[in-house]
Amino acid sequence: MASLLPKGALELLGKQYHVDSWTNLTPKIVELAGRRIYKQQSNPLNLICQRIRHYFSTDKQNDSYNYDEHHFECPVVTLEDNFDSLLIPKDHVSRGKSDTYYVNSKLLLRSHSSAHQAHCLQRGSKAFISMADCFRRDEIDRSHFPVFHQCEVFKLFNHKDALGKLATVQQMFDGSNTETPAKQGVYSQEASDYAEMKLKSTIEDFVKDFFDDPSLQTRWVPAYFPFTHPSFELEILWQGKWLEVLGCGVVRHEILKNASLDDHVGFAAGFGLERFGMLKYSIPDIRLFWSKDSGFTHQFENKSAFDIIKFKPFSQCPQCINDLSFWLPDRAKEEYSPNDFYDLCRSVGGDLVEQVRLVDEYTNQKTGKTSHCYRIVYRAPDRVLTKEEVNVLHGQIAETCQNQFQVKLR
Repeated sequence: MASLLPKGALELLGKQYHVDSWTNLTPKIVELAGRRIYKQQSNPLNLICQRIRHYFSTDKQNDSYNYDEHHFECPVVTLEDNFDSLLIPKDHVSRGKSDTYYVNSKLLLRSHSSAHQAHCLQRGSKAFISMADCFRRDEIDRSHFPVFHQCEVFKLFNHKDALGKLATVQQMFDGSNTETPAKQGVYSQEASDYAEMKLKSTIEDFVKDFFDDPSLQTRWVPAYFPFTHPSFELEILWQGKWLEVLGCGVVRHEILKNASLDDHVGFAAGFGLERFGMLKYSIPDIRLFWSKDSGFTHQFENKSAFDIIKFKPFSQCPQCINDLSFWLPDRAKEEYSPNDFYDLCRSVGGDLVEQVRLVDEYTNQKTGKTSHCYRIVYRAPDRVLTKEEVNVLHGQIAETCQNQFQVKLR
């Protein structure tokens, strides 16, 4: 039965950390943090990393420098790394305990690979890729998992790159300091346009190469990220539907200024390796990346990153569906988040929990008490679950929920 790790000390990847009221790691997350599946030869994520590494090992844009690759094994970062250095507002939802795994009030498990952007710049890189495992408290379904993997692609240009050999540094900047939807206030329109053009051409070329389809249709959609402007999402036309595959934009000048690179302009793009892998290899469920079953792993053993591989299902197992309803205690109305329950289900049920959805929320007008009803879908990727087995697991989730959140089951 799962619970938060004991008060006082926490061991994670061989290191000891003190815990406090912010600590919300579960034993399951600690276990997953040590798996590092993207480094395992029989895992498709490893093939994806190889393909990315190969593409960016030589610069397809014929610029004056290539991409460095940076590794950051330990996922524990500071609030400065994960949020402040990226200009993420103090009140942003991603800072909450409901969304982020905190080691303690000062340390957390990185929630994106951009948490190491400043570290890469400090190492002197002006063009780099960085791939890492990331952690986020989230819903549970076929496309979400609390541990996932991201790659960041980052590149800077000086005034001569952007505006020509005869250009001056001053020509990169706008004296009016007027921000528009098309540029940051500090940059000239010409400098911003150059960075945007290089961003779009670099990423489009990479995506078409990755999916082995030079004619792949793409489109750019305006977006918002605190650390870039203008910002975009890239969508690809995949099996008749437009799918969003990554976010990107022109790096905020303040970030470069903090790294003593304020005479540059550049771009950053981030994308999820699982999303790319699910599309490329036709993998229907994100949990499969974590499977140790040979029915899954043998399909990727001794394969090249350039092999054409289509995942073949190795089991057709029926779902088992149970609902769980409970009254929240009055004091929990502001502190409790559905992500707390999702995390509990993952900790207790592990990979046997396929989906969890909040299907009903009801407030009794007389008592003021709020009821939540969650639908939990159980299914193993490699075997048929019995109803008796599911009932025992469902009872463990209900008991843990009752003890951990002091709820009253309905």
